[in-house]
Amino acid sequence: MIVDLPGNNRPLRILVTGGAGFIGSHLCRRLVAQGHDVLCADNLFTGNKRNILDLLDCRNFEFMRHDVTFPLYVEVDRIYNLACPASPVHYQFDPVQTTKTSVHGAINMLGLAKRTKARILQASTSEVYGDPQMHPQREDYWGNANPIGPRSCYDEGKRCAETLFFDYHRQHKLDIRVIRIFNTYGPGMSPNDGRVISNFIVQALRNEDITIFGRGSQTRSFLYVDDLIDGILSLMEQASDFAGPVNIGNPEEISIRELAETILAMIPESRSKLIFKPLPTDDPARRCPDITLARASLNWEPHTSFAEGLTRTIGHFRQTLPMECANR
Repeated sequence: MIVDLPGNNRPLRILVTGGAGFIGSHLCRRLVAQGHDVLCADNLFTGNKRNILDLLDCRNFEFMRHDVTFPLYVEVDRIYNLACPASPVHYQFDPVQTTKTSVHGAINMLGLAKRTKARILQASTSEVYGDPQMHPQREDYWGNANPIGPRSCYDEGKRCAETLFFDYHRQHKLDIRVIRIFNTYGPGMSPNDGRVISNFIVQALRNEDITIFGRGSQTRSFLYVDDLIDGILSLMEQASDFAGPVNIGNPEEISIRELAETILAMIPESRSKLIFKPLPTDDPARRCPDITLARASLNWEPHTSFAEGLTRTIGHFRQTLPMECANR
């Protein structure tokens, strides 16, 4: 699904914060292909300019090294606020800065949207549900999040950002959109980002032990990145004033152990074996979206099969990992 230029089809001036990250770079690439003028802002803490190298020579793309915890003064029509470390290994590295990125970043981007009268989208997360007691998770579920645990900097930071977005909407009539992103994967993932799919693929290609926490019975659902970008664009350009929040994810579950076994089967030359380690604190037992609202309000659902998405992702890592690691 490709979203056409809205309104009179004039190119929009679009800011993407976190635009050099995994998801942000895919979003920038799609927006540039649609003909918009795209400003990518990223402090490169977890993002990387390698993700946007193919865009740097495009006349309608500009990169700015900027931290969203500081104000940004630009003229824009749309703001996609994606800036924040999104994997535990990164957001727990500096938890205070993670919370500041979510909260101060939201305040600064909302202030920019208020001044420019721009429509603004918040990339929120399934982590706002914590370790859910409702399954699958609907948007009207308030969650079961630990406010003082090691994951709280991310979980509660994102929850507070949602609060700010809806308060700006009620108090200042700001045109907002809030999307809750579930586990996403695809080409462009960093081999060191700590996400389970990239971890397993990299370990398998390097013939390292595949690390499973707990017994691997916990479940996740995985969305291919192209399908996510379709959902983000669909929500942002809705003709109605539907603000969300809306779940964007894949409603099909898989256990972590089954995921590891599937990846090993798709990399038959791997000599990796499964090993098991203690479960981290507050690790959710199940995570799966109810996407009824996305289907009804956005006419959106995922289309890329898990087998197809994994094949593309494994191919990406085969090409990008050092050859001595892939072949040893």
